[in-house]
Amino acid sequence: MRTRRMAPLLTAGITAAASLSALTPATALAASGESAAGNPLRQYTQQQLTWQRCDANGPGAFQCATVKVPLDYNDPDGRKIDIAISRLKASSAKERRGVLLLNPGGPGGPGLNLPVDPMMKLSAEVKRQYDLIGFDLRGAGQSSPVSCGLAPEEKDERPYKAETFTKDVERARTFAEKCQAKAGDKLPHLTTRNAARDMDVIRAALGEKKISYLGFSYGTYLGAVYLQMFPERADRFVLDSATDPTRVYRGMFQDMAKAAEQAFARWTEWTARRHTTYGLGDTPAKVRETFRDLIAQADRKPIRFEGQTLTGDGIRADNRTFFHVRKAAEWIAGLKSAAEGKNAAEGKNPDPSGTPGQAQESDDNYDSVAWSVMCADTRTWSHDPGQYRRDAIRDTTRYPLYGDFASAITPCAFWKQGSEPQTAIDNKAGALIVQNEWDSQTPLFAARAMHRALRGSRMLTVVGGEGHGVLGADTTSCADQNATAYLTTGRLPAEDLTCQAPTG
Repeated sequence: MRTRRMAPLLTAGITAAASLSALTPATALAASGESAAGNPLRQYTQQQLTWQRCDANGPGAFQCATVKVPLDYNDPDGRKIDIAISRLKASSAKERRGVLLLNPGGPGGPGLNLPVDPMMKLSAEVKRQYDLIGFDLRGAGQSSPVSCGLAPEEKDERPYKAETFTKDVERARTFAEKCQAKAGDKLPHLTTRNAARDMDVIRAALGEKKISYLGFSYGTYLGAVYLQMFPERADRFVLDSATDPTRVYRGMFQDMAKAAEQAFARWTEWTARRHTTYGLGDTPAKVRETFRDLIAQADRKPIRFEGQTLTGDGIRADNRTFFHVRKAAEWIAGLKSAAEGKNAAEGKNPDPSGTPGQAQESDDNYDSVAWSVMCADTRTWSHDPGQYRRDAIRDTTRYPLYGDFASAITPCAFWKQGSEPQTAIDNKAGALIVQNEWDSQTPLFAARAMHRALRGSRMLTVVGGEGHGVLGADTTSCADQNATAYLTTGRLPAEDLTCQAPTG
């Protein structure tokens, strides 16, 4: 997930979800075939695409097109929206297998440029066999974008505080009201189920019987929903840094707080063994005390560091910090020096990991789409502000590092429900899940939950792996080589695998 809380990430029973989808035009496509007479989606699945160069300054082989889809799949003759897609053709016509759709996470991360994104270092073998297909999620980027008209400060993440809770409730309400005012007709249909349907229209418009897929973070959930809705259309699916499909989405935020405590405990132990290097304490308890003293000091008088003036909340706001033990130790040591008035070299805030396509947008499109999808996807968000207060008080004690951020009130408390119930994931479709052991946004225990839900999947765990996002940085890594083997041969490992993270 790619929001500041999930950056990027389901209670309806499978019978209810399946019966609903079975009655919609969207699944009539899968059930009866695209050429069946009277198919209400034929106008979309049979559309002719017009390809043109994506960027005059970009590679000539990188082409873009627009795919028309219905805003509401229950009303295919109603309003249409545009989905922007891109293509980089397979380098070998002889070896070409099909298409590989790419999603960077989010919800709503920019995906159109993924086929040529420098962070997307796919192997030459994969590029020979697949047309790489990028796309912007409905509502995002160039796909009929939505905007809530948010000011920069309205997008900031804030923890629960008793003294500001009334204002925070009104802030969340205003956020939801702005979105409703500017994009109200679209909001119920900005869901993962509809994004999966859009993917299936893209598949059909490209003339493919099946798609392969590589999704990161939230993109793993989108991939799992596609596998649930269109299993017969799925070929080879790789899910990098997987969400827990039973915890969408408030539970995912709270899981981040749980994982942050686990990472912090590991970091205090690692750092205590290196007291002579960092000077933060020679026992885990002393390291923890040093950090808490810094938080208290910054709350009394903000600390100027790395060009920022940091309060205690500002230091805690990034739940990713302690998942990178060395970089966290360097950063906290630099922060401590700054707090003591020393002119030590400033450390770098430890956020070296990420997934392709994760550049932050300057406008509010990303935030607008992310919250629209998260609020409309599930009907489990409480509409009682008091519930958020109670959860936050509980989690401030249970997860003191980040719990008051993770359980704070969100715009979803005031959101109108989505167009249909969420999807319960429970199938035997094949997929390869790859996961770092120390992932801040989609923790290891979340990926294991996805593995249990996708009963035909195999899981590859990078032991000692730090950060959010595994694949794409090094095609020679153990994880990348196993993902390449699956994508190019179609053979899943016989059992779950482990890779060791590189040392250094």
